[in-house]
Amino acid sequence: MGIFSNLFGKKKNNTFKQLEIISPISGYIVDLETVPDPVFSEKIAGDGIAIKPSGDQILAPINGTIGKIFKTKHAFSIESENSDLEMFVHFGIDTIKLKGEGFTQIAEEGQKVKKGDLILKYNLSFLEKNAKSTITPVIISNMDEIIELKKVKGKVIAGITIIMYVKK
Repeated sequence: MGIFSNLFGKKKNNTFKQLEIISPISGYIVDLETVPDPVFSEKIAGDGIAIKPSGDQILAPINGTIGKIFKTKHAFSIESENSDLEMFVHFGIDTIKLKGEGFTQIAEEGQKVKKGDLILKYNLSFLEKNAKSTITPVIISNMDEIIELKKVKGKVIAGITIIMYVKK
């Protein structure tokens, strides 16, 4: 069981699933409750973390299939390869108003991806000047199916740092 036996203990017959979610962007984790949008801060869309970004790339946080990439390229959904987890990565607040400016789409809807695959690129300096906030929520939208969620704090590196451990 490795790291999860230490984090979650053991369950009879090992009937639960354990998943590791990696950071889709580099930066620093901030509390979801501090995001300047109640849809995220009040966990209406689900639970997770938020990241104050650095860098210029948004990567796949899990192995899975890209669901929806918004026409404005500021957000996408992804479903894990075994349909265990539904996630939503939303770059910034009110970035929808920029109509795609500052973003470049790399992946396509319906595309199968592995952790760390490039989904979107962004121009951080442009977005810092033109968006209400660049804080990026990384949300699990099917929280009703999650038994336990452990969140990491601190500096994160896209494609490398584990940001959440999920027991399902």
